Amino acid sequence: MESYNGKNLMYSDPQGIPNLPDITHPQELIEFGNGLVKASLTLAILVGFLAVAIALVSFALRQQPAERTLFLGQWAVRYSALLKGLQHLALILTVLVVGFFFCSTLSNRYHHWEQQRITQVANTVAGDRLEQTAPRIRYVIEEPYTYYRWVDGEQVEVNTTRQVDRFLAIDGSQIQVSINQATDVQNEKAVYVADFQANYEVVNLLNERRNFFFEMSPPYGYSLLQDFRVERNGERLVPVNPGDYGFPFRLEPGESSSFRVRYKAQGGPRWIYNANGQLLSNFRLTALANFPKADFASGIVPTETVEAAGGRRFTWLFDDNVSVRNPFGVFTATEPVRNTGVLPRLLILAPGLFLWWIILLYLSLPMSLRDVAIAAGIFFACLLTLTYASRIVDAKLGWFLISPILLVLVWGLGGDRRASLAAVIATIAGGILPVLALLVPYSGLTLALAGLLSAGWLAARDWYGVGNN
Repeated sequence: MESYNGKNLMYSDPQGIPNLPDITHPQELIEFGNGLVKASLTLAILVGFLAVAIALVSFALRQQPAERTLFLGQWAVRYSALLKGLQHLALILTVLVVGFFFCSTLSNRYHHWEQQRITQVANTVAGDRLEQTAPRIRYVIEEPYTYYRWVDGEQVEVNTTRQVDRFLAIDGSQIQVSINQATDVQNEKAVYVADFQANYEVVNLLNERRNFFFEMSPPYGYSLLQDFRVERNGERLVPVNPGDYGFPFRLEPGESSSFRVRYKAQGGPRWIYNANGQLLSNFRLTALANFPKADFASGIVPTETVEAAGGRRFTWLFDDNVSVRNPFGVFTATEPVRNTGVLPRLLILAPGLFLWWIILLYLSLPMSLRDVAIAAGIFFACLLTLTYASRIVDAKLGWFLISPILLVLVWGLGGDRRASLAAVIATIAGGILPVLALLVPYSGLTLALAGLLSAGWLAARDWYGVGNN
């Protein structure tokens, strides 16, 4: 979500991760089923060819009973071991493929949920803004103007005069705005109710008497404007034309005049003041935000920020001439949505983490098909629990609560205490630490430590006999 910088924000509808398989889509589910059937047929054909090859060799050795018996005995043992290994391989591949599609679908859904949550948070403070522009002191002068025209086929120079608008700098600005935040009952979005009061000082710095126009437009983006009032030296000014907010007045050279502007307006959940590139001198703007989570907008840091009862008071003070190009003011800051994308990344890499863990278990203790199936179910059940628990608590805290349950369950893999301890160490190195590495900021370092612990455990077990009976 973008932070506010004085412009309207635009949000798109939350979308899933592009090109990520999602088995909730019928077409992808059909393609997954077709691929699984083809893989199963290929594996069955390979096993069948191997059995036919053994039968052909046995038939060729029918005239040599002794060699035939020896050959069949050796290949029967190897074929049995191969079939057993293929069963484990087929189970692991099935778990990896099904786990990948399951986790990719869950990752897509979680990403969709995160984007939807960000949109919901942004929509609470999204919308138009109340933007008050600084007034302009306009006067008109006549200046020489030359143009050319054609008369009887000849170019003739014409000298004349034209009226040109010029602007006088405001000598002083004292602005106070009190902002209250309300909720729109129709769409439950935040709206601002602003009470604006400003005093402007104007001095005729020209060497002659002039007619001026005090141009003060109402705020941009309001949904309700009431009690708009402009006074000069305590006398209320009335617009000459309806909808025209230019008020004529006259000043002698060096003469000054004061203007007071007041109104109440309701509009979007941002209030800003736009100087329109004018030079600001003797300028003071005090914005009192009577609600929590108020912050200054557009990066123009206030001269003073004071915590008030239930809100904040921001003050911008410019004593000498200064040009402020960006609008500045107050907006409602939302709670930052942090750590987005962490769970989707973990879920996409979950099959790889499972393979890391299951290989470490194979190298640490004997594993049966039932053990592999139960371990796979426990692993993905823990990830599923973590995924939905992270919507309530922090993901790292959720994994710290789930990890002891995982360790207690894998303790039963071993037939004795040493084997159970080996299963626990393998689970910490190959299961718990890699998942934690994808939840913390320093993922690379944590993954490296998990890999070092895994390699160190295997070396200690096989080379130094640690954990062996």
